Amino acid sequence: MLGRYRALKRAGVVGLNARNAEYIMRWNQRKLYPLVDNKILCKKRLMENGIAVPDLLASIRTQYDAGHLKTRLSGLKEFVLKPACGSGGDGILVITAHRNNAWVTPGGQMLDLDDIQYHVSGIMNGMYSLAGQNDEAMFEGLVISDVRLRRLAREGVPDIRVIVYRGVPVMAMVRLPTRKSGGKANLHQGAIGAGIRMATGQTLSAVMDNRVVEEHPDTGESIRDFEIPDWQGLLGLAARCHDAVGLGYLGVDIVMDETKGPLVLELNARPGLAIQIANRGGLGLRTEAVDRAWSEDLTVDDRVALAAEVGDR
Repeated sequence: MLGRYRALKRAGVVGLNARNAEYIMRWNQRKLYPLVDNKILCKKRLMENGIAVPDLLASIRTQYDAGHLKTRLSGLKEFVLKPACGSGGDGILVITAHRNNAWVTPGGQMLDLDDIQYHVSGIMNGMYSLAGQNDEAMFEGLVISDVRLRRLAREGVPDIRVIVYRGVPVMAMVRLPTRKSGGKANLHQGAIGAGIRMATGQTLSAVMDNRVVEEHPDTGESIRDFEIPDWQGLLGLAARCHDAVGLGYLGVDIVMDETKGPLVLELNARPGLAIQIANRGGLGLRTEAVDRAWSEDLTVDDRVALAAEVGDR
């Protein structure tokens, strides 16, 4: 047991206690949490800093707003309904079409206005919020996945999680929806996580349900060595998110829209550590390399270049 612990330590693998003490508590000021934990506030801050995000179509924050939901939804044929302060993908409802006075989910389920109102009510009552507090429901524009990414995942929208440490992207993975995950890019619900080489943007082998996979289970397509489009641009986008919100340790989730290009879906002040499994490497060696090379005058381009260097560790 002691030998295994030492091996993980040498590999730079970061555990939950170390993440909380050495990364979150050290580099993330608590006063900044509300900005990132609330997706609506975060969206506005990112837009103020020239960072592209999915459109906010409507928000429901009061019972008056909820009572006029029919008017708010008039003309909306596709959207994503989310809790503003939700986590882990819980409470997200995706609508892809509107037929016969009903909204259609990716799985073909038909929902009427009462169904949507019931879901909104659950969100507002804190069913999916971080601490169970009353929440706000947000309707967001539906992202249509870039055709280049559809080879990896034909259902749902893949997203790219980038861990940013002191403004430097240090580790990344692409999360691929599956039928098991219900078309969502959520590892806990059965999506695939494939590590990414920081220098080239090429995918490594992947994990699904804590086991290594080489192919997508729904299509048989190889996951390894796929080149993420505009990789350097994505790293620059992630680095700029640090500048926008000021957190020293954060997760940046990026999607590639067919017509709008890269969009920042959300930020996470407490990103999980499964990304180390997907990359088969430890986060600690990379953050230590950043500490050695970091200086106050590093530009976004400098930090992107540094990302490629630390990604070899």
